[in-house]
Amino acid sequence: MSSTVRFGIITKLSAYLYRACGLWLPDNMTCTLEAQVLTQGSGFHDGGAVTKNIHHTSGLRRLAVKWWGQPTVGNGKKKIPSKWPKLGRTWHTKLFILWVLGAAMLSMHTFYSMNNDIVERRKETLASMCDERARMLQDQFDVSMNHVHALAILVSTFHHRKNPSAIDQKTFAEYTARTAFERPLLSGVAYAQKVLHSEREQFERQQGWKIKMMKTKEPSPIQDEYAPAIFSQETIFYIESLDMMSGEEDRENILRARATGKGVLTSPFRLLESNHLGVVLTFAVYNTDLPSDATPEERIQATAGYLGGAFDVESLVENLLRQLAGNQAIVVNVYDITNSSNPLIMYGPQVADNSTPHVSSLDFGDPFRRHVMHCRFNENPATPWSAITTSVGIFVIAALVGHIIHAAKNRIAKVEEDFRKMEELKKQAEAADIAKSQFLATVSHEIRTPMNGVLGMLQMLMDTDLDATQQDYARTAQASGKALITLINEVLDQAKIESGRLELEAVPFDLRSILDDVLSLFSGKSRDKGIELAVFVSHQVPDFLIGDPGRFRQIITNLVGNSVKFTDRGHIYVSVHLAEKVKALMEANAKACSKNLTEDDKHCSTTSCDSLSGFEAADRRNSWETFRLLLSDGTYQQPAVSVKSTCAEASDTVNLIVSVEDTGVGIPLHAQGRVFTPFMQADSSTSRTYGGTGIGLSISRCLVELMNGEMSFVSKPGVGSTFTFTALLKRADAISQDIKRYHPEPLPTTFKGMRAVVVDGRPVRAEVTKYHLQRLGVQVEIVNDTKSALAILPARQNGDVKFSATLSTDMIIVDKDAWGPGTGLTFPNFLKDSRLGFNAQRSPVLPKIILLATCINGTDSESAKIAGFMETVIMKPLRASMVAACLQQALGIANNRQGKGDGTRSLQSLLLGKNILVVDDNRVNRRVAAGALKKYGANVESADSGKVAIAMLKPPHKFDACFMDVQMPEMDGFEATRQVRNLECLVNEQIESGGTSGEEYWNIDKWHVPILAMTADVIQATHEECLRCGMDGYVSKPFEEEQMYTAVACFLKPDSTVTS
Repeated sequence: MSSTVRFGIITKLSAYLYRACGLWLPDNMTCTLEAQVLTQGSGFHDGGAVTKNIHHTSGLRRLAVKWWGQPTVGNGKKKIPSKWPKLGRTWHTKLFILWVLGAAMLSMHTFYSMNNDIVERRKETLASMCDERARMLQDQFDVSMNHVHALAILVSTFHHRKNPSAIDQKTFAEYTARTAFERPLLSGVAYAQKVLHSEREQFERQQGWKIKMMKTKEPSPIQDEYAPAIFSQETIFYIESLDMMSGEEDRENILRARATGKGVLTSPFRLLESNHLGVVLTFAVYNTDLPSDATPEERIQATAGYLGGAFDVESLVENLLRQLAGNQAIVVNVYDITNSSNPLIMYGPQVADNSTPHVSSLDFGDPFRRHVMHCRFNENPATPWSAITTSVGIFVIAALVGHIIHAAKNRIAKVEEDFRKMEELKKQAEAADIAKSQFLATVSHEIRTPMNGVLGMLQMLMDTDLDATQQDYARTAQASGKALITLINEVLDQAKIESGRLELEAVPFDLRSILDDVLSLFSGKSRDKGIELAVFVSHQVPDFLIGDPGRFRQIITNLVGNSVKFTDRGHIYVSVHLAEKVKALMEANAKACSKNLTEDDKHCSTTSCDSLSGFEAADRRNSWETFRLLLSDGTYQQPAVSVKSTCAEASDTVNLIVSVEDTGVGIPLHAQGRVFTPFMQADSSTSRTYGGTGIGLSISRCLVELMNGEMSFVSKPGVGSTFTFTALLKRADAISQDIKRYHPEPLPTTFKGMRAVVVDGRPVRAEVTKYHLQRLGVQVEIVNDTKSALAILPARQNGDVKFSATLSTDMIIVDKDAWGPGTGLTFPNFLKDSRLGFNAQRSPVLPKIILLATCINGTDSESAKIAGFMETVIMKPLRASMVAACLQQALGIANNRQGKGDGTRSLQSLLLGKNILVVDDNRVNRRVAAGALKKYGANVESADSGKVAIAMLKPPHKFDACFMDVQMPEMDGFEATRQVRNLECLVNEQIESGGTSGEEYWNIDKWHVPILAMTADVIQATHEECLRCGMDGYVSKPFEEEQMYTAVACFLKPDSTVTS
């Protein structure tokens, strides 16, 4: 190969390596380098860059001069303009290319060196393993051969030299069997006696059998000499009477053995019976002692017989190799190479592998025959990954080091440019986020504002004198409007969640009251469907918690709403426990079930119908067995008492686990994977049975995650679903002012100390009833049926009725489902009969009988009236406030409480006679707000802009409060509020400094009018802005009575005349 071609190849290789390492090498430069090698003229053909004194050089020097030199044009004065990096113009770039070439050569040298070492180590390992096997085989063969020789001497001594012989077949067989361990390689030994033809007849008469041929086992034809086997080991008993001289291999073996006096071997052949490859070892047995230098003729003359042993080479070598470690790693072949041109295989498979084996010689003591052992690995050599990885690693590391050094400057420049672009993108993202928030606020305001007018006008219309049909139309329109508002809120919540702008409040709230409110929301639908709707809160859950009550209510409302929608029979059950308690109980149950799992183990049963309504539930964690264990760690304590018996309760945080169980249609298996996907439903067809947007569960799970919790579910089609979530909240101080603000009305205490008997055959439902009664301070005892209830009442004995002095039951609460055949309806009659049998002075007052029912039709109502159950009927779902009101009515206890539960009357007590200013640029909204406030007795004035509101609220003024819209033209509510606060600050400073008389400002020491924002958007940032600008609170559009009461109750005092 010429130097020109070689250097051309080097040039191409350099370019390839340069690009492979991540550096850019222009194509035209590669062409330039090739042209400089191949061109023998004065320079490039087209505008070359070679000076005149370079074309006189040749070979490597010529390439080096052109490559390392400074490219110029013509006379070398003008440099070539370049559009690529200055490759070849700086010494470190040239050094990097040489460095990469050197690394490539070094890596290839390393690979070949390491690969050769691996090959040599492989050969050495094979040689060591092969020599070891050959040595062990030969040693054992020598031992066996010595023992056969010793056996030949024994036969010569005790058979031929004793008269009579001391050895017979039985003795020989027993001896050889007991000494077989000394001949591990022999499958058996036998002795054949030398018999001349003249002695044959007498010999056969003595033995009692004919001499037979080996192959055909027919009587042997006439020969000069025979060698029939007379003694044999039991393992080869079949050769008795066979003539060893009749076999070609055996005859040759016998002749060589008696002539040499040594052990000789046959060539490999198939043994009788086993058909395995083997050889026969033969020793001559002499009847006299011969000198060591005896001639062959003397040895033949002294020969009396032949002792032979059969080596089953295949089995014996296989057993030997099996005892060695790594026998599967190599393939072993044993050959008889007496005839080198045609070696005979003694052991091992026919090998077609072309790899060179290792050969170990074998010496089996027969000088006439030669044996060898061939060994080769069973598998091809493994890929030399260590050599490959090491060589590649050397090359890659070297290339990377050079590349890092060379690219450092360019990388710094690129990072700076990327940082600049990132800053620009960050500003754009922040601007887009602000724009999105503003868009959400605007959309919320623009949609909710007309809806406020629609719902407000509908409410005002419903307050007028309408007939039944008109009332129904108005209620339907109002319900549709509220459904639209709910949908808008959900879509906005989803948008806030996706943008990461949803934040939670941290205010004290009463969890039990929230659950009661949610139940009241769905009480009508549950009664219409005839399904049980119940709630239970563990006594270990604190009375007051700190969190976001609105979002917690939203989660419960979504879950219960879905359950009501998809449930047509059975129950919906909401339970709240401490997560630590439930987790510990589940772990204990799992361990117990794993140890004692039997068919009759009810505690570990996966299906249980002992639920709230008796229908099977999807999740067994709400079964009576689990519920009973959760209740067994302590009795119920009233909400007014704080329980601090556990470490979890003693800490500031409370981890709640809430489950909503229903016995509805369940979720199909194919749809369970997309339950929490927004806008996805189990049935998304146009003809689906159930409506909805499919967004509620997605929002609920996001809210749960914001509360540092998790949401999961268990569902079985046709059985029902159980949704469970955890929420991490904080414990609130029960005596703080915030709690009094957010929970102003406690439950009545007039029932404390009373006793009640609950008659219910379902233990879970009975515990729920007990929970609501104990919240009121009532002591509760549960019985399964009415017969058990009679046991705690007066019992007749011999015609007399005796009362227990310790029993003073105030009420008996009977569940409708506890009516038994012949007992439930006769229970009140029995009490009436009992009253007639007592003296009025010593007879206690019979307890009140109260009926619990989910729904009562006309027939049931008539039956209950006849039986006397209609003193009071409490309709489910049970709520503490409703139960208290019903018990007050049944027991004749006056209700002197006044609170927000009184609805219109309590709100009227706050607003009656108050002067309220409504500021809104929308005329319809002003009418709606004014109408809503005037309904409760307020004096309302309106303003259509922020500027007008500032003038009307300039001290002194007559207004007790101001409802101000947030988004208005010219001046929004935020700016108007700030200016009003500034005016109030100036006036307050003048009053404090004495710069003005108190009479001028109506003798008010400090001016501060409560300003409540009327906001149609529900963005958290809007609420925060309301507080920053000086507003005292906010009311979302459209107005609701409870929300308005909560907002104004903090600033306005109730009118005592209305309260009284």
